[in-house]
Amino acid sequence: MVVVVSAMSGVTDRLIQLARQVSPEADPSGREMDVLLATGEQTTIALLSMAIRAMGGKAVSLTGAQAGILTDHAHTRARIANISPEEIHRLLRGGNIVIVAGFQGITSGGDITTLGRGGSDLSAIALAGALGARLCQIFTDVDGVYTCDPRVVPNARKINEISYDEMLEMASSGSKVMQSRAVEFGKKFGVTFEVRNSFNNNPGTIVKEETAGMEQVVIRGVSIERNQAKVTLTRLPDRPGVAARIFRAIAEAGVIVDMIVQNISLEGSTDISFTLNADELPHARRVLEPILADLCAEEIIARDGVAKLSVVGIGMRSHSGVAAQLFEILSAGGINIQMISTSEIKIAVILDESEIERAARLAHDGFGLAG
Repeated sequence: MVVVVSAMSGVTDRLIQLARQVSPEADPSGREMDVLLATGEQTTIALLSMAIRAMGGKAVSLTGAQAGILTDHAHTRARIANISPEEIHRLLRGGNIVIVAGFQGITSGGDITTLGRGGSDLSAIALAGALGARLCQIFTDVDGVYTCDPRVVPNARKINEISYDEMLEMASSGSKVMQSRAVEFGKKFGVTFEVRNSFNNNPGTIVKEETAGMEQVVIRGVSIERNQAKVTLTRLPDRPGVAARIFRAIAEAGVIVDMIVQNISLEGSTDISFTLNADELPHARRVLEPILADLCAEEIIARDGVAKLSVVGIGMRSHSGVAAQLFEILSAGGINIQMISTSEIKIAVILDESEIERAARLAHDGFGLAG
């Protein structure tokens, strides 16, 4: 057995607060933040190993580096490049339970890195794939993946099985049960995993390759993502290269953009709108304002206080009218849609954040997802 653990509740937040106390006027160094944040998981692996030994078991703790998790050099949001699990195999052969620090790895130059919030899920699934594990279970504080957040929709029900694609769309659309990169890794390497509750023995949700029967369910779930912001650049010249200049500048600044909409050209000019996390809004403005004149744009209109509602299901591929049904549900509830984005298995809309919970309940009931 190999166990991947996170930091104890609240530890990572307290470490971030400490960093801000000693570096209040500047962003702390990413390298030093990774050295600091990695200590949360290292505390947990040592304590868990001690606890197992006190119960008569045989356990050894490993940091991400000791477990052979090699990453790129992107501090605080590193990506796994390779895993060399020889040390884990050696310890398993010796009859040990191996306790690995999640959320962290090491660069080829020997620097500690972290994988971003929720990175322990990614560590677990990546290790399961590298080890050829028979089973990967993700233990969390809920019984599995639900048709919507039960705190928002009390009659939401647990989903027994869900495809990688559906889980990936829900994770990237605001469902906090799993980190989206972890699901992406599971899909890429075919790691079937189960999301289940740490505090009971109830079966969880199995995340796996899609099967023919899954398409019979048109909508699998509804996700909401709060704390969003919308940016619009008005009266941009409608010519090649303008959009590339905008989003290249944003990408180089490390700002992640979600939905993008361009209006129909009118008299040689157009508007481009996009959404992003509200915490990134000041950063995006600092990047765009210096190039506003070069772009010949009229102004930047930025606002927070919006949220994203998504409905997800692989059954959409073979069923028409899902978008129309969602728009009718929201219209009947008097809820205005500000932006729309679609994919093969998802429809997402931007709404006022004050309306998001009511919209989620209306969509959940309207698509018959109630338990």
